[in-house]
Amino acid sequence: MNNYILPTYNRIKLKFLYGEGSWLYTKHDRYLDFSSGIAVNCLGHSNKKLKKALELQANKLWHTSNLYIISEQEKLAEQLCKLSFANKVFFCNSGAEATDGVIKIMRKYHYANGNKKKNKIIVFNNAFHGRTLTGILAGSNLSHREGFLPNIKSTGGFTRVEFDNIKALDKAIDSNTAGIFLEPIQGEGGINVADINYLKEVRKICNKHNILLALDEVQCGIGRTGKFFAYQWSNIKPDLLTSAKGLGGGFPIGAVLMTNEVAKKMTFGSHGSTFGGNQLACSVALSVIGEITKKNFLKKVIENGNFLRKKLESFKNLYPMVFSSVKGKGLLSGIELKIPTKDFCELARKKKLLLVPAANNVVRLLPPLNVKKNEIKIATSIIEKCLKEIS
Repeated sequence: MNNYILPTYNRIKLKFLYGEGSWLYTKHDRYLDFSSGIAVNCLGHSNKKLKKALELQANKLWHTSNLYIISEQEKLAEQLCKLSFANKVFFCNSGAEATDGVIKIMRKYHYANGNKKKNKIIVFNNAFHGRTLTGILAGSNLSHREGFLPNIKSTGGFTRVEFDNIKALDKAIDSNTAGIFLEPIQGEGGINVADINYLKEVRKICNKHNILLALDEVQCGIGRTGKFFAYQWSNIKPDLLTSAKGLGGGFPIGAVLMTNEVAKKMTFGSHGSTFGGNQLACSVALSVIGEITKKNFLKKVIENGNFLRKKLESFKNLYPMVFSSVKGKGLLSGIELKIPTKDFCELARKKKLLLVPAANNVVRLLPPLNVKKNEIKIATSIIEKCLKEIS
């Protein structure tokens, strides 16, 4: 282990030298990557289109800061708005920064409207919203807070309720509630999918109480479920949305999308970012969007997601002692197990398949969105071998 790196990660002892498509290569072996850098490398490794976009921009201009007009940023904002509910976009560098931004904007909206006490935000059990101080308060994992806050049980202006329970949500709203911050699919929390009817009721509640609905689509957005954004499986429209991970296909970029009504409360100097939306990041993100919005691309994501799910579902009856259920949507899939997920991921890794653990005994499968059907067959074959071995 490198003595100069802060030991905040329990790193797996693998060092990859290069990647291609759905595969990662060490000096001696290759691994089928169904983790995609935790839903980041949405078009796989060393994608030719992304490389070309990066190289072209790298030879022109990398960064000037937001002191100046950035044409690539303007183009990317326009694309994101045309593909969603949004009218305005703020760019940052990560999902965690997008979380901070969306919380600030939700509170500022009511403050600017003269409702200075409307600052409470409702969040959910099993939520994950990044590792900033704001993110760990909005998230539900108490271990992430230990030693970082004056009081580990501090609410930080958040109220937590049960996920997918509309009665609990409605009951939690009071005169100080500013909005609701929700993952349509909880990734870190165990691939928990919010029911479409639940999302519709959440939107109705927000309208009724004149509060904002913000969606965290850092993990489930950018084509991961078979729609450009996961909320588009329903007929609802949020007021704000956070995006990152797949947006840059591996290049760091984050964004907060919002309506005009929300945006007009954010005035000059009210928020900012030095690196956010620079020329390199936006050029790569534009290339990502160009690929994902190609005809039949998302249709293929849905088809491959259904194929993967069907293969995984067949294991439920074959290995009932270790296999509980299949969760997710599109190529955001999870298998709920009756054994420690760490052990299962380690066993799969020995067989050259990379998976990602989540909460509540769930293992995530997050292949590139352009994964080949034959690669799904290889992955599910390895998973079945693992299930057989531990049954």
